[in-house]
Amino acid sequence: MDVVLILLGLLMGGALGALGGGGSILAVPMLVYIAGESVKVGTAASLVAVGSAALAGAIGHYFGGRVRVSRGLVFGIIGSGGSVVGSLLNKHLNQYLLLVLFSALMFFVAWRMVKAPSPRVAQATTGELEEEQADIDSSNTKPSFSTQNIAKLILAASGVGFLTGFFGVGGGFVVVPALVLFLGFKMEEAIGTSLLVISVNSAVALLSRLGSSHLHWGVILFFSAGAFVGSLAGSRMMSRLQGKALKKAFVVLLIVLALYMAGNSIYHLVH
Repeated sequence: MDVVLILLGLLMGGALGALGGGGSILAVPMLVYIAGESVKVGTAASLVAVGSAALAGAIGHYFGGRVRVSRGLVFGIIGSGGSVVGSLLNKHLNQYLLLVLFSALMFFVAWRMVKAPSPRVAQATTGELEEEQADIDSSNTKPSFSTQNIAKLILAASGVGFLTGFFGVGGGFVVVPALVLFLGFKMEEAIGTSLLVISVNSAVALLSRLGSSHLHWGVILFFSAGAFVGSLAGSRMMSRLQGKALKKAFVVLLIVLALYMAGNSIYHLVH
């Protein structure tokens, strides 16, 4: 089982490191349906795995010059309030209802990857990099610090924090477009910086749960170890991956998992 946990962690971490957003959503289904954790414990354990994998990916991107540390930390700190609120709500929700909501989130992520509102946001959301076009787009885009954009940025940061605390996911599929559209980041910088934001939000959400969730540290450590290595490898291999093929495969996987989770959870809710 330890080897299985490491392999699952490698898969989740690799997706997180390569995509920047969306990859961490695999952690909870893996921990609940394969590792056999309860939903509440699984979402808490996911925070450890996701946070460590995101930190590893951020380190890899940092040495590649793709992380803006100060702005990433500010974004994460803004979202810390949402992380605490999400963690508190998680404790009081029926586990099967939580899984139904989680499956809805998976459908949303899959839809966002397939039908993003613009090529710029689509690339940012999925982590699909087309270097030449990204450089052209980024050089022509200036960040706007209007009151409206600042408000949207705060709302996005708080929403990401809430998703992390409530579901145990990173929320990079929201962070990356926000960094691109509101702060004028290049695609690759947004992906790298999003991993720093995820690690901050995960740490805050986990701290708010300590003492209230019984964590199985053996499961967490093996899964997190695999996720850490997988994320580091994923961030290094990002530019070599076939973005479109990776995105399509990941979307199919999300839809299949979401359908299973929704059907299984609704069955338990009505019986």
